[in-house]
Amino acid sequence: MLDLTGKQRPLCDGGTRRHFLKIGGLALGGLSLPEILRAEAEANNSSGSTRLGHKAVIMIYLSGGPSHQDMYDLKMNAPSEIRGEFKPISTNLPGVQICEHMPRLATMMDKVAIIRSLYGGPDQHASDVCMSGYPISQGKRQSGRPSLGAVVSSQQGPVHDAVPPFMGLTTKTKHSPYSNPGFSGFLGPAHAPLQPEGQGSAFLRLEGISLDRLADRKTLLASVESFRRQADALLNSNEPMDVYKRRAFEVLSSNKLVEAMDVEKEDPKLRDRYGRGSSDPAFGEDAGPHWMDQFLVARRLVEAGVRCVTLSFGSWDRHGANFSRLKIQLPLFDQAITALVQDLHDRGLQDDVSVVAWGEFGRTPKINPGAGRDHWPRASCALLAGGGMRVGQVIGSTNRLGEEPLDRPVHYQNVFATLYHQLGIDPSGTTLRDLSGRPHHLLDHDTPLRELI
Repeated sequence: MLDLTGKQRPLCDGGTRRHFLKIGGLALGGLSLPEILRAEAEANNSSGSTRLGHKAVIMIYLSGGPSHQDMYDLKMNAPSEIRGEFKPISTNLPGVQICEHMPRLATMMDKVAIIRSLYGGPDQHASDVCMSGYPISQGKRQSGRPSLGAVVSSQQGPVHDAVPPFMGLTTKTKHSPYSNPGFSGFLGPAHAPLQPEGQGSAFLRLEGISLDRLADRKTLLASVESFRRQADALLNSNEPMDVYKRRAFEVLSSNKLVEAMDVEKEDPKLRDRYGRGSSDPAFGEDAGPHWMDQFLVARRLVEAGVRCVTLSFGSWDRHGANFSRLKIQLPLFDQAITALVQDLHDRGLQDDVSVVAWGEFGRTPKINPGAGRDHWPRASCALLAGGGMRVGQVIGSTNRLGEEPLDRPVHYQNVFATLYHQLGIDPSGTTLRDLSGRPHHLLDHDTPLRELI
């Protein structure tokens, strides 16, 4: 392959297939960054009129399915095998109680909205429904549909040329459906998320050129030009390539992206408020990490111009040790989510940046012999904040045992319709065209939640 120093290096298989510009960990589905940028060139650039300059969303996937009745919907009048061992605490919303292991959230419930009557998630361990509103169907991830981030990318394009509109911070897992950051579906690779790999900003390293040399723009430009000439010859094409190579260079050399990924630039007190965490899988299980820094990185990315950021957090598939593990995990989530919401308010971004945190389904009302709760697609929960939504409320309820919605059932897609609406995308009037030109409605359940808008 070629690196930006203009040197040609043989591939490990010794073959002569096409050579592409490979830039650190910024790659997507085997495609190079310039390829992605070339495909993305069809997107129209647009900007909003808000304080941030654009609307954005941070999507937090609680991998494995969080227990609704151990977080926001405790059933203290149910039999002991249903209600579990956690106790409710009062919040700053009169009459509203949540789990005792989320005391920070209890003090700022006026800044969030809780949905207790969520339904529509199938019995699938995958982030697909949380990223797109659609499950895996007929062997297709997200039923072949695009994720919210991909739709936003296609409809609104990049805010800045040097900053991608859609980024996925979701960490890789052995069970790959956990680590879907939001597939682009029929919109194609142009609108898939850009995914940095590794902790911090170490991924921002060009082949043969370190971050220390990014300031030497003249030298780097010469390297890019040298690469372009060799690549043109290798591809034997008359198509100009310098535009996309230059854009790839701009992304990697942009202070915006480098600085957004560098949480070390933040006040240590603010980082302590979020918590630090680790990229290691939570509890050593195959799931998301307890990596609170990612919540802060997500906020920094939307400030830099990213329209949608996705991340995963924790291990919520608690068939066993439900209560002993949640005693550890709930306070970590409590710390990170409240720090993010408060930070958005402190920075005046509460009307610009929407936040959603949820999993693929709920957990069984009845506790199993292993002190765990099993899969329960009939009822789940969600937390929303920011985005100019009318927060400070609880939407819906479940029946006495937490088995199913009792009033105001809310489908996952109704939440997506609400998020699209707040982003400035009409959920009922927008149609998407697949690669063959066939039109598709954005959602099947396209009515936003009237309580929130």
